[in-house]
Formats: sequence, C-alpha cells, structure tokens
Amino acid sequence: MILKKILYLFFLISVSIFGNAQPDIPPSPLKEDTASVNLLNKQSTASMADDPDKAISLATQAKVLAEKIGFKQGEAYGLKNIGLGYYYKSNPVAVLDHWVQSLKLFEQINDETGIANLLNNIAAIYAEQGDDEKALEYSLRSLKLSEKLNDKLRILSALNTIGTVYNNKVETKDKALDYLSRALPFCEELGNKIALGTISGNIGEIYFYKRDFKKAVDYFIRAIKAYDSSSNPTNSSFAYNGIGKVYMKQGDFDKALSYHNKALSIAEKFSSKQNMVGSLEGIANVYIAQKDYNTALSYYNKAIIIGEEIKAAQELKDLYQETANAYSKIDDYKNAFKYKTLYADVKDTLYNEATAKKLGNLQLEFDLEKKQGEVNLLTKDKAITDQKLQRQRLFKNAFMIGLALVLMIAILIYRNYRAKVKTHKILDKQKGEIEGLLLNILPAEVAKELQVKGHAVPRYYESVTVMFTDFRGFTLIADKMTPQNLIEELNSCFISFDEIIEKHNLEKIKTIGDSYMCAGGIPTPNPHHVENMVLASIEIKDFVISYNKQRKENGLEPWDIRIGIHTGPVVAGVVGKKKYAYDIWGSTVNIASRMESNGEPGQVNISSSVYELIKDKYNCRYRGKIYAKNVGEIDMYFLDGEINGISPDSLLVNGLEKDEIEVHSS
Repeated sequence: MILKKILYLFFLISVSIFGNAQPDIPPSPLKEDTASVNLLNKQSTASMADDPDKAISLATQAKVLAEKIGFKQGEAYGLKNIGLGYYYKSNPVAVLDHWVQSLKLFEQINDETGIANLLNNIAAIYAEQGDDEKALEYSLRSLKLSEKLNDKLRILSALNTIGTVYNNKVETKDKALDYLSRALPFCEELGNKIALGTISGNIGEIYFYKRDFKKAVDYFIRAIKAYDSSSNPTNSSFAYNGIGKVYMKQGDFDKALSYHNKALSIAEKFSSKQNMVGSLEGIANVYIAQKDYNTALSYYNKAIIIGEEIKAAQELKDLYQETANAYSKIDDYKNAFKYKTLYADVKDTLYNEATAKKLGNLQLEFDLEKKQGEVNLLTKDKAITDQKLQRQRLFKNAFMIGLALVLMIAILIYRNYRAKVKTHKILDKQKGEIEGLLLNILPAEVAKELQVKGHAVPRYYESVTVMFTDFRGFTLIADKMTPQNLIEELNSCFISFDEIIEKHNLEKIKTIGDSYMCAGGIPTPNPHHVENMVLASIEIKDFVISYNKQRKENGLEPWDIRIGIHTGPVVAGVVGKKKYAYDIWGSTVNIASRMESNGEPGQVNISSSVYELIKDKYNCRYRGKIYAKNVGEIDMYFLDGEINGISPDSLLVNGLEKDEIEVHSS
C-alpha cells in the first residue's frame, strides 16, 4: 500500500521547512544585507505550500542578493528553497539541479547540518523516481553525518529513507527491518506520532510477509496506538487491515472480519478512499476463504468502484484477478471472462507505465547533465574573463609569476603522468572482466556495439516471436513458503528455462516476478525463430510436468504454468545508464502477454499469426477470440503437438504422468 512509500516525502517536506532554522548572523558591516537575505528565505518558506511560484521568486531574490554580497550560507538556503518550490510543482529535474548546487555551497562553508539535510532530501527524490541505487548512496551519507552530529531528526529521516528503499525488494527485506527498527526509538523520543505509526505499520507488514504473525500483530497494534494519539488517525485503518490479514491466515475468520470492518469504518469516517479499497478487499478475501463467493463478490465490486474512481491501478490488478476467480467458482464464466480481460488490460498498463518510468529516468539524467553542461559553460566563460583581467594586473611582474606557473605546471604534469600510468595498468587488468560481464548482461552483438560506439542504436524488427510464461496461483504458493525457499525454487525453474531458450537460439529478455519473457529473431534475424520458439515452449511445458511430478512425490503443491506466444514487429534496444538492460517494445509484446494471461495451465496458447506459420506442421485447437486494445479481435489456438506425432495432451490423462500410461499407435 501507499503507506510504505510516502513517509520519506513527509520527512523531506517537514525537515526542509521546519528542521533548518537559519542561525543568527554575527554583527558585520553587511548585517543589514544578510538580514534581508534571511527575511526573504523565511518569507519563501512561509508561502511554500500555498503559492510555490511566489516562494520560488522570493528564494531567487534571496539567492541573488546573497551571491552579490558573498553570503554563501544565505545563497545555499535560497537554492534549497527554490528546489523545494519546484518539488511542489512536480519538476524533479529542477529540484535536483538546485539542491545539488545548494549541497555544494554547504560543503564549501562546512555547514554539516545543511549537508546532512540536503543529502537526505536528494535521496528522497531519487527514491521517488525509482533510482534505488542513488537513493541509498545519498541517504547513507546523510545517516553517517547525522550520527556524527547526533541530530536525531535527521537520523530518523535517513533511517526511514534507507529502510523504505530496502523494503522494495524481497531479498533486502531483512535490511529494511533492521533500519526501520532502528528508527522507532527516535520517533518516540521526538514525539513524532505519525512517523511512529507509519514505521510500526511497515515493520508489521514485513513480519507478516515473514509469517511471524505474533510480532506482526504487536507492531500493528503499536501503529494503531500511535495514529490514534496523532493529529491524523486515518491511517490506523492500514494497521487494522494488517491484523485482519493475520487472523485470516490463522483461520479465525470472525476476528478477521471484525478488524477489516473496523478498518473500513475508520476509512469511511475520514473519507480515505485508498484505505477503503484495502478494507473492502480484505473483507472479500475472508469470505473467499470461507467459500462464500457471492458475499465476497459484493465486496470486491464495491472495492473496484472506488479503485476505478481513484485510478489505483496496482490495487485494481489484484481486485480484477480475484473477482474473475470468484465468478469462475460460481460458474459465471461470462463475468469471469470480463474481469479476466480487465485484469489483462491493467497488467498491460502497469507494464507500460514501468517502461515509461524507466525511460523517464533516462530523460531525467539527460536533463540534469544538460543543465550541468550549461553551468560549466558559464563558469568557463567567467574564468576566461577573469584570466584576461589577471594578465593585465600581473604584467609588471610577469617573469616571476611565469616562472612559478611553469614550475607548478611541470609538477602537475608529472603527477598526472604517474597517475595515468597507474590507471592504465588497472584498466588493462579489468578490461577482460568487464567484457565478460557485458556478455552476461547483453546479447553479444549489442555488447560489441556498446564497446565500439559507446551506445547501442534501437532497431526495428519486422518479424519477432515473443513468449511469456507465468505460474498460476504464484502469490498463494509464495505465502506458504519461506522467502529463501521461494527464491531457490523460482531460480531453479528460470535456470532451466535459460538453458532451453539458449539451446533453441532464442534471447532471454527479462523476468518480471514469476513471469519469464523471451524472444526469437533478435538481435540477429533468424528465419526459423517461430519454430524454435514453439519447440522451446513444448520443452518448457514438459520440464514443468517433470518438475511437478517431483513436487507431488514430496507432498508439495504443483506449479502450474501458462505459456503465451505471438509473432509480429517490435522495437529493440538498450535502456539504462548505470545498469544496462536489453528490452523490446510494441503491441507484439502486449499481445504475447495477453496470450499468456488468457491461456490455461499446462497449455501453450498461440495467436493466429503464429498459427498461420506452423499450421502445416503442428496440430492446433481453435479457442475463440480475445480483444486487444489498439489491435482488435485476435484468434487464439492451443498447441497440441506435431502432426502425425504424439499430442502433448496425451502425456497427462486424468492426472497420470506420461510414464504411467500406455500410448497406442494405429
């Protein structure tokens, strides 16, 4: 839920506005001017929330005046307030541009309090933009300096930022727990009830994920008490829902309903629609667990109405899928298909939003570098002008100064030469290692292009085959496994998938949770990519059948897989700057995803474009049509094996594996 991601923004605004009172300026001839700078900055801060444009204007006046009189501290606060104004105007490029300048000034005057504040502010913006690597870099620096200063508010905000970033990934949940737990005593000491409630609730969620239900409930109760004593008790609804989920997992449905209804009552009282959606979904899930599907559907539909109103795409994705499953349980296949289609559409939307956000981060980096280039150009012009004036002033004693410059340059050149020799030795040693790493991350052709040109040009391919796989009920299976076992088993499957697609000359694109995506015919065109993909899909299906046989022998639930394939044009290229990723775009990708999501477990679902290319060699069963946005209706077929060969369906009859039945040929 959103409570996991917004607290660092609360700290960003509150610390920036209230946590940095500017110190009094000692008496000096410029005291009147410095007082004017301080007054302008205070007026800027006061008008920030109501009129950010006015705040930016006042802070700009403060910055210009401070620069004129050489008052670097006032200039630094002016730049910081300009950045905060742009934050309210949702312009992250301008925010980071001004905050980086402000940070440099605080560093020049060794103002460690200002440095710690700006480091965490910058970290919060990178975290909001999804750049976890830079968010951690800046927040860890802020934490180190804040601990040196014993600045408890900044220690709290840095610990929260770090914990929030680590909480984004499964493999770093334990680190998130460590940093958030360290933040709690500072919340209590500073009397920050909202921070205490939010961090306690997030810790409760982590313990719920780890299936330590007793600790989860303890922290949810702690969150409720903190929220109830704060100025904003509405988010206690989040904690009540957390307790409801715990009791549902333990099979105590009456208590689960009681807590979810309490959460709903609070959310309705304060008109918190986000929390209403979570509460209604929680109630519906309890009725699903009791197999009361009609009651569950009434709550799912209420949640969907509110979710669509507030455009909560992530929540709607889960609600559509859960609603489709509930309708299928009561044999209402018309509505089940309707919500399955809505689920596929919102899943496509989320995938496209994630891609757009990734490209947006690239644009953010580009814009920041462009602005820095403009600053460097202005600095260079100013340096040239100063140099001319200096030459005129130093003309009388040119010989002595010239000799000193020659000696300094000679020393610098010698030191630079020594450093370059050392650097070249290190680079030569690492060159081979870097080339090997590139080949593990990118296709060989693309890696070579990056090495030679420094960039990879996006390419259009007329015909590419794209395959998606997805495990049915993965979330329910994951809830019953420890994180370590879950990752080990998923990794085992994906390693086998990697070997299969490599064998058939295909290219792995990425994994998305429990989904696996690959393509054929890129980056090197291959006329056999459709047949290669079909053969790979059959091998993956056979592997999963064999894998599930072992799981059944060990008393474990099977992992049922859906596979979808589509052929068409795509655009392929490399995205990212710090971490390269080879990816593909276009309606072909979305249609392949739709083939998977509209398939059935244990089946390979193909589009009509694939069918037309393989129908002379493979038996296929017509399934009907689906509607794809911006494309229209598309025919679907199940792949049943080679013509005159053994159908894959014959490998599994009435639950018997292929080595348990006889196959008779006529």
